[in-house]
Amino acid sequence: MERERMAQTLPSLTVPQLSSQNSPHSTALYVQAFSVCLRGHHVSRPHNAGCGLIVAAYQQAYRRPRDEASLYVSGRPAMHLAQLNRECLLHLFSFLDKDSRRSLSLTCHQLREVFLDPRLWNLLLFSSPCQLRKDNFVLGPSLRYLTICWYSSRVLQVCNIEDWLKSSFQRDICSKHEGLVSTFLAHVCHMCPNLLSLTLSGCGHITDQDVISVLQSCRKLRRLHLENCVRITDRSLQGVVAHGGNLEEVKVDFCRNITQAGLQSCGERRPDIQLSAERSADMIPDSQPEEKVPLRRTLQKVLQFS
Repeated sequence: MERERMAQTLPSLTVPQLSSQNSPHSTALYVQAFSVCLRGHHVSRPHNAGCGLIVAAYQQAYRRPRDEASLYVSGRPAMHLAQLNRECLLHLFSFLDKDSRRSLSLTCHQLREVFLDPRLWNLLLFSSPCQLRKDNFVLGPSLRYLTICWYSSRVLQVCNIEDWLKSSFQRDICSKHEGLVSTFLAHVCHMCPNLLSLTLSGCGHITDQDVISVLQSCRKLRRLHLENCVRITDRSLQGVVAHGGNLEEVKVDFCRNITQAGLQSCGERRPDIQLSAERSADMIPDSQPEEKVPLRRTLQKVLQFS
């Protein structure tokens, strides 16, 4: 049924007709036609369907001259890829992941401009700090939702250990990535003033100042979720009170240096915020090296006089 709709719809949208229309109605036709085309693929996820269509167009654009790079539907040419307007190309790019978007943008200047369009990048998701080094995304004022989640055993075994307890090998591992998230958040502060939601999970090296800087720069922020960020303390909650004027929801889960007193103070001063902290106030906080010195000396004395 969908394939028949696709065959009936797309041939009727000829290149002369579409190129001669610049109204919002023509854009709607573009989007509708390619949405039907996307649904016509027998895959389980719309994302994969979009990738299939774009990759096919990419291969045609890469292997043929630009004036011969056409999208084919049911064996018949429908339109040239380069003749699609910006709104339709943005819609097609939205089905791709970051790497696929960058690969497609390398085929011609027009697609590169689409890749660099800030409207394409309203959501960014990173699964490790190393991905922040890549050039497959664009930061801009259109960014609304940012998530950096690092679910790795390295976080528990290396990054979450107090600095003064780390071995030289562990310090060497951390030195390769410890400043990545903080540097990236500094760029977000300068380039993404319209950020609405920020999620940081497993970011063991971010500090209270990183969070406070985001709160000061991104005044429209509504949702803040911090999970397993061991350097976050009650100072971040104080920043929420002082600078999070539009915040509606704050989560500080498994942040061991958050105290019950800090949570209570934040809740009392900002009752309008939905505040939750799973296990944070119940965890053992970091200890300082100077706290261990008296105990060590006491044990030495006991052993010396026993």
